[in-house]
Amino acid sequence: MIVAGYIASILIGLSLGLVGGGGSILTVPVLVYLFGIDAMQATYYSLFIVGSTSLVGAFRHYRQGNVQLRVAALFGVTSIGTILLVRRFLLPLVPKVLFTLGNTVVTRQMATMALFALLMVAASLSMIRGGNAEPVPDEKSENKTLQFVLAGIGIGVVTGVLGAGGGFLLIPALVLLLRLPMKQAVGTSLLIIALNSLSGFAGDLGSANINWQFLLTITGIAVAGILVGTRLSRNIPGHKLKKGFGWLVLIMGIYIFIREIYTA
Repeated sequence: MIVAGYIASILIGLSLGLVGGGGSILTVPVLVYLFGIDAMQATYYSLFIVGSTSLVGAFRHYRQGNVQLRVAALFGVTSIGTILLVRRFLLPLVPKVLFTLGNTVVTRQMATMALFALLMVAASLSMIRGGNAEPVPDEKSENKTLQFVLAGIGIGVVTGVLGAGGGFLLIPALVLLLRLPMKQAVGTSLLIIALNSLSGFAGDLGSANINWQFLLTITGIAVAGILVGTRLSRNIPGHKLKKGFGWLVLIMGIYIFIREIYTA
């Protein structure tokens, strides 16, 4: 299982490099199911792995002119503040055992992974149904500040609670709100993910036990994956990237949900 985990770590970087998101959707299940890490610890490790990997990818995309700095800053300010509040004040209040339903004990880990699965399915259907055409830039996008702020808060909540960078929500938001072409949405998403994830990790630094050797090893493998994914993304149409990743996320989401229900 550990060897499979290392192989899957490459896919974390590949997904971020190709579609600007989904790394955290893969990271938490990989850490929980293949490396046997507790779900809460996995969400924390995920912030560092995804944040560091995304930062490398964002730099590569910036050099290609695919990063909208103003958009990243606007999303980043609102989402980072939300992440810090959620992880500092909300998560400590969540008990390990949430409730019992008959003979079934619903734990925090079970609820976290089930919620992850549901978000994966919803995000995957959005990407699969997204159509084949690249979006047309919206000249009125600068008047949508309130929508950006609300989207940033929502993504901050997801990142704070699940340790997810929010790329699977960012890509639809950037495409639908700003009408960014897919490859610009990918590059901008990576920078926002890096800011969000590393801020969330730094906010908890000192309050969690960290196996740095393991964490840096997985991060290094994921970084190698994103370098390959970024290079491959130059030659693959954006709509094909979106749909292909959508199917992968759908399969994984269904698997995780069935596994959590079956083992409850």
